[in-house]
Amino acid sequence: MKPTHPGRLVGIVVIVALLTWAVIRPLYSELPLMPWTAIPTVLLLALGEGFSAWSTKARIARKPGTKPVEPLAVARLAALAKASAYAGAVFGGMFAGFALYTVQLFDRETPRSEFFVATGSFVSCVVLICAALYLEHACRIPKEPQEQKRD
Repeated sequence: MKPTHPGRLVGIVVIVALLTWAVIRPLYSELPLMPWTAIPTVLLLALGEGFSAWSTKARIARKPGTKPVEPLAVARLAALAKASAYAGAVFGGMFAGFALYTVQLFDRETPRSEFFVATGSFVSCVVLICAALYLEHACRIPKEPQEQKRD
């Protein structure tokens, strides 16, 4: 499995944001209000992945007081990290597109509150992407001292 490139994630966010903005334009008045619950939910996922990354990195490095980690568990965590990064990019793009549209209607009360919810949700998705990239980085096998000298 190859490492996730942050540039691809940014591209996904931009493309999905533009598509969402284009789709929402004619449909905005028919959509239900955006729930704020995505913000704490995604932040809790990011916190869990960040803690898993910190713990896994210490276990792979065999720091004192940690037990060794099973290779299959590391592979599962790496797959989770990759999936979370891409899911965070897609949902972050959707929230960004929604925020782009509602910022144009900032003088009205309902779109203004939805702008803040969409922006908070976008920021929480960015935090999830960062935690996922950190978890993916933590799952890498450290280089041996001989390999580091050659690089």
